Amino acid sequence: MSAAGVWPWLSMQAAIGNNPAIDAGPYFQVGLTCLILMLAFYLPSSARMMALESTHRKFSLNMQDIVDAYRVAHASDRSGVFALASEFDAVKERMHFLRDHPDLQAMEPEILELAAQMSQVSHELAETYGEAKVKRARGFLQQRQEEVELFQQRIEDAQTILHELRQWTRDIEIEESIAKSQLTRLRDELFELLPELSAQLQTPPDDSDPSASSVIAMSPPRAAE
Repeated sequence: MSAAGVWPWLSMQAAIGNNPAIDAGPYFQVGLTCLILMLAFYLPSSARMMALESTHRKFSLNMQDIVDAYRVAHASDRSGVFALASEFDAVKERMHFLRDHPDLQAMEPEILELAAQMSQVSHELAETYGEAKVKRARGFLQQRQEEVELFQQRIEDAQTILHELRQWTRDIEIEESIAKSQLTRLRDELFELLPELSAQLQTPPDDSDPSASSVIAMSPPRAAE
């Protein structure tokens, strides 16, 4: 604009050594203009490099987006949402489903496409671990768990009954032992109180004694009884 006469040139007096001062304003202005033009060409390329670096730094975030999209597609596949058998149609159906999902609308189409392809590859896994099969397996395991708990309860009841029977048997044996001790002591006391009767029972009767006929010979009780 200064060269065209629209704007005035910069005025700047400069001198080197003892040389007379010259007006260096136009030179400075031209150099500043060249620097600005160079920056104008350099900044867009630098911005593109910064964008690439930023994308590289956000690679983990993008991978997390893929994981999230794949998780949604795989969960829907396990629930039986997708029914198309052809590989192309299956991927397309999954992409439409992911695009319409409210939590995935802000994701890029490349991420959704990759997640749809991953979901289609794992379709056999989704069929193996489908919601109906997993629910049936959980019900079976729950039933077995209840049976184990019932069996464990029965074992505990049996152990309690066994302990009661064992204690009861021990009490009965103690009572029998006490009863035998009492019987033995009663016999001992009986023979201590009736020594004469025991001696008469062991002595043979005299035929000349008229009262002997009325005595009946008895043998003393055996200790074994």
